[in-house]
Amino acid sequence: MAWPSYLDEYEKLVIRMTTPRVIVDNAGCSNATRVMIDSARKHGILLEAVQVLTDFNLSIKKAYVSSDGRWFMDVFHVTDLDGKKLTDEGVISHIEKSLGTVHQLQTPSKCVDGLTALELTGNDRVGLLSEVFAVLSDLQVNVVESKVWTHNGRIASLIYVKDCESGYPIEDKQKIDRIVTRLRNVLEGDNDIRSAKTVVSLAVTHTERRLHQMMFADRDYERRPIIRTNGDSPIVSVQNCSERGYSGINIHCKDRAKLLFDVVCTLTDMEYVVFHATVKTAFDRANMEFFIRHIDGNPISSEAEKQRVILCLRAAIERRASEGLQLELLADDKAGLLADVMRTFRENSLNVTRAEIATTLDTAQNVFYVTDAVGNPVDAKTIEAVRREIGFDKLRVKELPLTYNEKGERDDEAAAGVGGAVLESLGSLVKRNLYNLGLIGSYS
Repeated sequence: MAWPSYLDEYEKLVIRMTTPRVIVDNAGCSNATRVMIDSARKHGILLEAVQVLTDFNLSIKKAYVSSDGRWFMDVFHVTDLDGKKLTDEGVISHIEKSLGTVHQLQTPSKCVDGLTALELTGNDRVGLLSEVFAVLSDLQVNVVESKVWTHNGRIASLIYVKDCESGYPIEDKQKIDRIVTRLRNVLEGDNDIRSAKTVVSLAVTHTERRLHQMMFADRDYERRPIIRTNGDSPIVSVQNCSERGYSGINIHCKDRAKLLFDVVCTLTDMEYVVFHATVKTAFDRANMEFFIRHIDGNPISSEAEKQRVILCLRAAIERRASEGLQLELLADDKAGLLADVMRTFRENSLNVTRAEIATTLDTAQNVFYVTDAVGNPVDAKTIEAVRREIGFDKLRVKELPLTYNEKGERDDEAAAGVGGAVLESLGSLVKRNLYNLGLIGSYS
């Protein structure tokens, strides 16, 4: 590998000694691929590992984490989004390489380089995105990629853009000032003057982690929902294990893609360290248990801190679990496309609760989750009218994606092969460590 110029020989040696050992095995489990990571411990490495698996669109069915002292060991049971084992050797090799470098370089994955990033937060309302994209179209700004989350009446959006004429990042200060001023006016509306924010950056970042950070800074977790939900709220509880110096967190909620990433991301950004954890999913439910301390070494020390952790974890789980019908737009990209689509949504009183916008080879590949103005399911006639105006061949209705294997998982699988036996014993070691610490009742 090419070493950064600022590293001396001693630092290179330390990196070589602490490079994670990664094993990806298909033999030891009948319905999942096992990924084991063994490495020196540092703050945030669990998030980095989960982020790698998440960015490969893997579903984490089970996980065991143990990281007392200066070493940590993680075992993940993963499948693809169809619930199948990983069989592509190229993908497996890429996963091993990516996990093997999480200790070394802090380059975030899933970045969008060579573009200007617009960060927007403010009060959500029907038609807001229509106004945002209309402003960008009017200013000759091309939207290349974007993700939009809404939660508790707030909106956070990270939009990657370039100049329509030059095709390059927008660096002209006067144009940036015009973009910021007009977008801030849109976000402020009539009653959000103090909290609406527009930030322009040339830096790259991990989009979904940044969205969590933006909503956390916006304190969305303190606000009450303003639209109707399905009532399946996550259950989060916090207990102190004072004799061991940990705080225990239990989470029971509906399973979905990227759930573990969202939880670990929030704990990390709140400066908590996960020392032990177990994650299990069955059918459409997830049960997660974490034993944590604050980065200063102390467990959760007050009732106010406990309640804040509960609220923040609930918010982290709910942000991505958007209500609504999933619509997929597949069309030739052109100037003003997003503005036109969003205008059609607004004119038909559709509220966009989440959006994922991407452009690949001059083709727009966008996904929208929509409800009516108060969060109810959209009437079929309304959807038909919207599709007729945009184009039946361009806008399609999709089912909400399945994020779990409906057949469930058996707890015990026969280990097969040497690799399977090794990972089976490592999983038992993690459980035994938890048992010895008094954190679980048994490890059999």
